[in-house]
Amino acid sequence: MIKNTHKNIANNLLAGLNIFILFLLAAESYVTIPQWLQPIGRMHALVLHFPIVILILAMWMEFFRFRTEFAKEKFYAEFTSALLLVGALLSAVTVIMGLFLSHEPGYEGGTLQLHKWFGVSITFISSFICLFRNSVRYGAKTAMAGAVAVVCGLMVTGHYGAVITHGENFILEPVTSKKAVTFDKALVYRDVVQPVLESKCVSCHNADKVKGGLMLTNEASLLKGGKTGKLFVPGQPQVSLLLKRIHLPAEDNKHMPPTGKTQLTPAEISLLRLWVKDKATFTRKVSELPENDSLKMIAAGFLKPAETVEEQYEFAAADDKVIKKLNNNYRSIYPLSEGSPALAVNIYNKETYAPDVLTDLSPIKKQITALDLHKMPVKDAELKTIAQFENLRTLNLNFTDITGSALKDLSPLKHLRSLSVAGTALNLQSLEPLNTFAGLNKLTIWNTNLTPADIQHLKSKYKKVQFIGGFKGEWTPARITPPQVKNPQFVFTKPIPLLLHHPIKGTDIRYTTDGTDPDSIKSAAYKPGIIISENTTVKAKAFKAGWLSSDIVRYAFCKNTYKPDSIRLLTIPHDRHQADLEKTLIDGELGIVIKYEYAKWLGYKTDLQALMYFNKPVKPNTLTLNCLKLTGNNVFLPSEIQVWGGDDDAHLKLIGTLKTAEPKKNDSTAIAGLVCKLTPGRPVSCIKLAAKPAKIP
Repeated sequence: MIKNTHKNIANNLLAGLNIFILFLLAAESYVTIPQWLQPIGRMHALVLHFPIVILILAMWMEFFRFRTEFAKEKFYAEFTSALLLVGALLSAVTVIMGLFLSHEPGYEGGTLQLHKWFGVSITFISSFICLFRNSVRYGAKTAMAGAVAVVCGLMVTGHYGAVITHGENFILEPVTSKKAVTFDKALVYRDVVQPVLESKCVSCHNADKVKGGLMLTNEASLLKGGKTGKLFVPGQPQVSLLLKRIHLPAEDNKHMPPTGKTQLTPAEISLLRLWVKDKATFTRKVSELPENDSLKMIAAGFLKPAETVEEQYEFAAADDKVIKKLNNNYRSIYPLSEGSPALAVNIYNKETYAPDVLTDLSPIKKQITALDLHKMPVKDAELKTIAQFENLRTLNLNFTDITGSALKDLSPLKHLRSLSVAGTALNLQSLEPLNTFAGLNKLTIWNTNLTPADIQHLKSKYKKVQFIGGFKGEWTPARITPPQVKNPQFVFTKPIPLLLHHPIKGTDIRYTTDGTDPDSIKSAAYKPGIIISENTTVKAKAFKAGWLSSDIVRYAFCKNTYKPDSIRLLTIPHDRHQADLEKTLIDGELGIVIKYEYAKWLGYKTDLQALMYFNKPVKPNTLTLNCLKLTGNNVFLPSEIQVWGGDDDAHLKLIGTLKTAEPKKNDSTAIAGLVCKLTPGRPVSCIKLAAKPAKIP
């Protein structure tokens, strides 16, 4: 397959490459790689895949070489020999490239050393097999041992190489869940800033790959900085190297993260800037920041709320077939969350209720953590059955037939945290066993025989328990929740139906489209089939007998006739409110307001200026700018909107102006679609939007 002359040349070349590798290793601390050789070293990551594939195939064939059916096969022997030789040569070349690359700044650490020595070992072992596999002493056991050693070495070397390139836990990171931290316990650096650095920066700035002499793996390294100086100046983001590198153009070689790497989002950039502005502290809690602090608002968006922190259970999941068998029209059994072994059980229909509804649950008694029996005719005797659900956390016995005399039977429930017994016949004496519930932290006791004095006595005696209660006759109707809108989008090009909904059946939804507040008498009742074809503001309110009417909700629908083919911002929004920059103006999504964050809004302290381009000339009649007004937070409508149009951005003339009323201190919160009427005269290919900020009253 390979001529002897060529084979001898290749063997001599292989021996020479191994000697050169030994030289590079022995003189490692004295060798300097010239600049013209550095590109060869950087080809290491490109070439290494070839010897991996070839050596795995060659070693697989070498492992079975001495089996009877292959021992006398001439083609098998020659093909294996050729593969081994090519694989060993490429392995040696790859190692030399890697040694060249390791001399560049930023490559150091224990992982690099392990990667290097395992890689060198693969080359030496494969070269030994290639050069001496035809000797008398080379037998089946040697071949098998050598093949296994090379394949295992390839796997280990590849692992350490991946750690250097991508960081620790790169493979399992997407499926490895990190423990969520609640808002009140979260530290700004540890729980918000550090995860951003780990996901976007640490792969190039770790102990094994110290690009620019900078490590970002711990607090000391962050404070130390790199070869170009300190990473940041606490309190001065405008002069901090970290922010300067981030804001460089993407094509700049010093832009961070480098082109090709996952870039920081506008929210992440704002987070880093505000953290540096806040003196870049490492121990400050998010909850300790002032209520309207920008850093607190943006950090909250990176944290999960406390209720998303899932409890870890020690018991195994129940059999799905058993759960399916126990489920019926009057008994619902479902997991608390996806993948959780904990089960919640709801019982319905008091006419069909019987004690065996509970006893039938014995096959899953370990997995039940929540049981809802409200308004069921549960008797005191059945509490002994409930006490067998040893992992029960939440128990709802509201408006059942229990007298309270048997509450002591629930004392085996060591994990019980929430107990609801509202609307039952219990009294103060019934709650004497309360001290046996060590884990109880919430007790619902309203509409019982307990007097206000009894409740006050309980609160002073059991200070760790939250009592939710009152006395019989102390009741006021609850306020019903507002109507919900099911429309997937609020910006439309063709007429769309208005889709209002309320989760409580029998709720009367009243709405208006003329700006007035809806009421239960004059306003139209919502029915499916209402079509919206123009810019429309819908106000809606829910009414239901026995409930207080809901708050009024407002939904703005905007008709979009022309969408720009491209858009460019001439002025940059405030770093705290950048959303998706220019895309925010034309993405067909309206801004919303949630706690601590104004989502999908551009915020300006100076003029907003943007250019919109159309491939085909358009002749719009209006331009609508969706704006937010939060006077208490110094967020105001623009004082004036100007719209310019023309054939291109060098030939524009004013085609529309809209001025708004001066803001007042007591102005209410609002989301307003400001409509500017246009008189372009003729079709235009370019539109300039300019919005001027209002003065703080």
